[in-house]
Amino acid sequence: MAAKNRYVLRLIAYALVGALLFILWRGCPHIQGLFSPKTDASPRTVAARGDLAADEKATIELFEKSRDSVVFITTKALVRDRWTRNVFTVPRGTGSGFIWDQSGHVITNFHVIQGASEATVRLSDGSDYRAALVGASPSHDIAVLRIGIGFKRSPPVPLGTSSDLKVGQKVFAIGNPFGLDWTLTTGIVSALDRSLSGNGVTIEHLIQTDAAINPGNSGGPLLDSAGRLIGINTAIYSPSGASAGIGFAVPVDTVNRVVPQLIRNGKYNRPALGIHLDEGINERLKPLLGLKGIVILKVSPGSAAEQAGLKGATITPDGGIVPGDIITAVDGKPVDTVSRLLARLDDFSVGDTVKITVLRDGRALEFAVALQPGT
Repeated sequence: MAAKNRYVLRLIAYALVGALLFILWRGCPHIQGLFSPKTDASPRTVAARGDLAADEKATIELFEKSRDSVVFITTKALVRDRWTRNVFTVPRGTGSGFIWDQSGHVITNFHVIQGASEATVRLSDGSDYRAALVGASPSHDIAVLRIGIGFKRSPPVPLGTSSDLKVGQKVFAIGNPFGLDWTLTTGIVSALDRSLSGNGVTIEHLIQTDAAINPGNSGGPLLDSAGRLIGINTAIYSPSGASAGIGFAVPVDTVNRVVPQLIRNGKYNRPALGIHLDEGINERLKPLLGLKGIVILKVSPGSAAEQAGLKGATITPDGGIVPGDIITAVDGKPVDTVSRLLARLDDFSVGDTVKITVLRDGRALEFAVALQPGT
């Protein structure tokens, strides 16, 4: 019995020693701190940074000069309660835009204001203005708004050119992605003369860039390294809807051709030949004919095309189509779709004479056509 008691006492002693050692191990830093002198806990010395790199300075200067020319656009839409029949406004979306001139015209994308009943433009100083729609061109995804900006006028964005852009050139996008106001992203020109289809409209001559463009950037300016406008950020290509390094911008040469007409007339009249075209019929006929080009379905009486001698298709008694002239090029540049033909004509102005190449009975012919106002 005494041996058993000694064994129990030994176990208790071992347990107490183990507990003491554990306490000492966990509390060692605190115990050591009781007998150690207090250390200085003041902030560390900041290392000198040195001057900013030249390209950083240039980017900062570009943003600071351009920021005041960019605006934040919010839209609302009218909805009707199906039960009460009451009509009220709800937030519809956001986008970006930029000051075009000293008269208060603001440029943005058509899809930013499409379906909206009202739009509000916020300037960089935080002031809000109700905007009026001046005009829009859905085929170019361009819209012009106007605000009354009082005595303090924001500066217009300096205008550049897009015809001389090079792949690899630096670009800068300013906008309001996801409602995060006045954001700068940078990249390069990835490709030129791209086309993009959506909502039944094909937009041609687009600039492709890897500068991050997200929802809310639409309508904002794309700038070159000199701070000049070279395009309007209009779309991204991404399955998720977020930037994936493929963004598109309407080139400034198109903007500078379309916007004055929108301000002056409220709409844009395309230069036209005076012929009837149909994208769907043309795409169905091309494989049957084994040709690349655009089938002229009909030539309007008294039109520029009729005066030049172009011929339309003939409808047979059984409803078939016998092609007349098939357009293959405009001023020597090949065209194979209706949208590409319209884009080529859009490079000219009403009254300009263009050379139209057609196939007629298997022969290539050229006609000089003076462009007329279209729709």
